[in-house]
Order: sequence, then C-alpha cells, then structure tokens
Amino acid sequence: MTKDLLMWDETLFRDPEVFEIDYVPEQFNHRETQMRELAFQIRPGARGGRPLNTICRGLPGTGKTTSVRKLFAEIEAETKKLVPVYVNCEIDNTKFAVFAQIYRKLSGHLPPASGTSFKQVFDAVARILQKEEIVLLVALDDANYLLYENEINRVLYALLRSHESYPGTRIGVIAIISDMNVDLSREVDPRVASVFRPTEIYFPPYSADEARHILTERVMSGLYPGVLSDAMLDLVVEQTMKSGDLRVGLDLLKRAALNAEKDARKKIEEDDICLAYQISKYLHLSFTLRTLKDEEKVLLKTIAGMSSEGREMNAGEVYTRAKEVMKIGYTRFYEIVKKLDAMRLINLDYRQGRGRTRVITLRYEPQRVLELLA
Repeated sequence: MTKDLLMWDETLFRDPEVFEIDYVPEQFNHRETQMRELAFQIRPGARGGRPLNTICRGLPGTGKTTSVRKLFAEIEAETKKLVPVYVNCEIDNTKFAVFAQIYRKLSGHLPPASGTSFKQVFDAVARILQKEEIVLLVALDDANYLLYENEINRVLYALLRSHESYPGTRIGVIAIISDMNVDLSREVDPRVASVFRPTEIYFPPYSADEARHILTERVMSGLYPGVLSDAMLDLVVEQTMKSGDLRVGLDLLKRAALNAEKDARKKIEEDDICLAYQISKYLHLSFTLRTLKDEEKVLLKTIAGMSSEGREMNAGEVYTRAKEVMKIGYTRFYEIVKKLDAMRLINLDYRQGRGRTRVITLRYEPQRVLELLA
C-alpha cells in the first residue's frame, strides 16, 4: 500500500504553471483560423501603419485572451516599433486606469498615484509615441466592463482620435468581449463609431474532442505520468463541457491533483475531481467578486441576502434594505446595480405593470455568493 503513497517531499506536479489561467502554452491548438484573422488585422501595424480595429467575441474560456497574448508575445519578439499593451478591464475599468497601464508599458513604471491628471498621462503617452515613432496596439480584455458609466466611449475616443491632437500617433484596438449579449459596435457613440469600425472575430465554444485534446496536453506537461487515468480525464472533460468554460477544466485539474496530494496519493481519484468541481465551477464568480469595491460588495451581499429569502425583488425594495446597512443615495445605488448587471452577477429586468418596475435577480446561488463575499 505504501508504494501508492507520496513521500513527504514528492509531488504530482511536473509543472504547476500550466494549469494557471494566464498561462500561454507553447503549442496552442484549435484556434488557427482566429489567429490568422487576428494576425491579418495587426499586420499594418508591423509595417508602420495603424493596426485594424478588432472585436474578439466568444463565451468565457474559448481562447480569446490566450490568442491575443500569444500574438503579443510574437510581436514583442520580432519588433520594437509595434508595442502591444494588454489591459484587463475587469480590474482597470476607467479611462485613467487604462492609460496608466499603457504608460507603464511605454515608460517602465506607473504614473504617480496622486496628483496626476489624465491629460498629463495622455500627453506623456502621446509624446513617447511621437518621439520614438512607435505604433501602439491596445487589447481591452473584457471590454464590456467599460460600459459601466460610459467609460468605453471615453477610452476609445482618446485612443482612436489621438492623432487629431498629436499628429503621427497610430493606435489600434482589440476589444475582447465575453458577454454575448453585448454588441460593442452599437454601444459606442457616433464620434467613436466613425473611427472604430471594427472587424469581428468569433471564437466558438470548444467541442468535447478539442477540450479533451487541450486538457490532455496540459496534463502531459503539468503532471507526472500515471497521475491521471483516461477514465478520470473523461470525467474532467465531462465536467468542463458541463460548465462550457475550458478554464474550469484547467482549474479542476489543478485542484483535483492538490486534493490527491493532500491525502498523499499518487493518483487522482473520482472523489478528488468531484470535490474540486464544487469550487472550480464558480471560477468566474470568485474572480469577479475580487474586483468589486467595498460598497459594491455590501450591496451585492444585500441582494444575495434578500434573494435567499426566495422572493422577487424590485429596485425600490433593494434600495430600502441597502440604506439600512450603508450610506448611499439612489443615483449611486442604481449606478452600482447597473454595474453588477454588466458584470453578469445579477439580472436587471423591466416588468410592465403600473409603470415600469425594475426587477433584480441574482445569477448565482445566494449562499455561494455570501460565502465567497465572506
């Protein structure tokens, strides 16, 4: 029996990095068509022109971010004249925050946290582009988070019309969208639409065979031989397809291996996978909650608490309850509600009755939201 147990200094992981969400694999399969289309859009930038603007659209976990990161790594290895900047809009979701990341890429450090205006950062970015004759390519990942308080128009206007204030600046944008209900081309105002004019590249969900192939490659790179049997891999693929998100499968593999390690076993068993899935299936939820500000968390906690009572909630009732636990005016309350809706944490619907009633429903189990917020 002891031969099936790990020694204290042994591990099941050959390389744990390959199961991380932001890992970019050397061999990236099943997205060759999308990569070619993206490369075509970017190509003018490599020749000194302005890259063509692009929207990468698809459900979460369909390879959009990895495709962009893979191409960005290739660009950085080949040229210094086309500078790609990746911005996670789930975290950096204001005009200032986006340009702070661009400034950091170009200068090597963030702008001072206080006492610096957006105009100062924007001017510094534009001057670097002019002086060094650099073409800029900005990827706005989860750009739907910029829809909150209309930041998307402010960001795109500043990026795409920079040449009007700073002749010679050339900037292209890749917007990555995971919410299939968002049509970014319709969300932008006419001033932005006239210069944005993006080409859309669709990333379909992975098939079961494609998901199995990708997960098999990660297992071969990340775990030692014999740790995961074919039968257990089938179970991981089944759970991955149930969630529709390849990232869940990667997280599931990591957690299942850690569960086996915890019991000092050399092989992953069914219970390891089933236990891991109870956490991995909430991957999007846990990532999103981490990005919320304190008052947004308090309001979401209020909504989750009311939702656990099992009744329908209208916006007025939620606001009344929220005022009992936080100091907030209705305008700010409704701004946060719209943001939570944009972040796919709640649904905000209108019901016709005597007037239009705004109905709020939670997208996840209330108890799970409350646990993660705690």
